Amino acid sequence: MIDDTTEPAAGSRNIPALLADLRSRKQSRTVRLTGSPGGTLHLRDGLVVAMETPAAPNVESLLLRSGRITEEAWSAVCAADTTHGRLAEELVAQDLVGAGELEIISLSALFDAAFALSLSRPEGWEVTEPVPVLYRNAGITPERLVTEISRRTGLLAGGPGSVAEFARTRMQLAAPAQLPGAVGALPARHQDVLANTDGRRTPRDIAFALGRGLFAVMLDLRRLLALGLVQPTAPLTPQRPSTATRTPSAPVPAPPAAVPLPRRLPGRNAPTPAPPATGAP
Repeated sequence: MIDDTTEPAAGSRNIPALLADLRSRKQSRTVRLTGSPGGTLHLRDGLVVAMETPAAPNVESLLLRSGRITEEAWSAVCAADTTHGRLAEELVAQDLVGAGELEIISLSALFDAAFALSLSRPEGWEVTEPVPVLYRNAGITPERLVTEISRRTGLLAGGPGSVAEFARTRMQLAAPAQLPGAVGALPARHQDVLANTDGRRTPRDIAFALGRGLFAVMLDLRRLLALGLVQPTAPLTPQRPSTATRTPSAPVPAPPAAVPLPRRLPGRNAPTPAPPATGAP
């Protein structure tokens, strides 16, 4: 139970304001976000040390999906630490991952989850006591998180549709006949992305399949889009509506002949009758 004297101000208007409040009082808390996709934020002494969301791979996914460690090795680590409070220490102690490498992976997963969570608005949040989570870093200030999210969003902007729409769009190969000659000149990471682009997977799906960060995969897909090698399965909505004059694609059909024209009312625009002949009664 969280003591009322340390509970974050109820007036926090958004997540950055909430994190800033926890940072100012050096709180160690877990913040659970509700909504789609939702997620969990972990703070130690006011600094963000980990974020997890279904929208981006976490540290465990990055280690396993990339083949860095095996399922058997991961099971052994979890068995050695049933509380999951010392997973990072166990990974290093069993010589499965170097301390420096794990710190890089931990920070990468943290920034990637923050970016993924920024693409949607949470419905609400709940602040609880800290829960165990796999991380190995000194922690990030809320200000640095906001700066990094803005940087990543800016790098992905400029294409058709918003960055959020791009993240949830299924991608497909654009020119299969040209791929054999074009793929050989691409970096290995681009070739891996192409191999997992099948018309059903979104950038998130490809990131999980490869064990890579969502942002890195989206950046590669932007490059492949520019090269004309991939395309969305459905057109992305332009970010701003066009103000250009719209030209009809086909002539406007004439009214059907069966529809009678309106009759003129008596006395309105009717022809003037001729005067009667002389001598007429």
